[in-house]
Amino acid sequence: MTRHIPADWEARAERIVRRGERWDRLIPKALLDSPVSLIGFWWGCAVGWVWGGLWSRGRVERRNGLWVFRGMPNWTHARGGVCVGNCFLTGETKPTDAVLRHEAVHALQWRRYGFLMPFLYALSGRNPLRNRFEIQAGLVDGNYVPRGM
Repeated sequence: MTRHIPADWEARAERIVRRGERWDRLIPKALLDSPVSLIGFWWGCAVGWVWGGLWSRGRVERRNGLWVFRGMPNWTHARGGVCVGNCFLTGETKPTDAVLRHEAVHALQWRRYGFLMPFLYALSGRNPLRNRFEIQAGLVDGNYVPRGM
């Protein structure tokens, strides 16, 4: 799907990230980067391993701190893949180093937010140009914005 990318996308992205940081201040500190979020992170890892184990028909490998499950049917993940905990679930194509850098940031987000991550991500919306988690992970590395734009 081709997406219109506004000329001022970087300024917009910066505002969205700042707004997200303000919202984070409303989350109790005991839920962020804490033993509670670590439990949520490990839960996400377990879900990723189970889902990847059930549906992956390709190579499973450790890259860039992630467990990469390839050969997943398209209906098992969104867009080009999905990060759940420290598991990247994707299709047949071998992910580039740039994509893995992007997904590794999502794994760190899972560690920070734990159980809250799926809910906060959903609240941020499906448009990656407006989703603070995609922006923080890098829109260029995630192939949402062309390099050099």
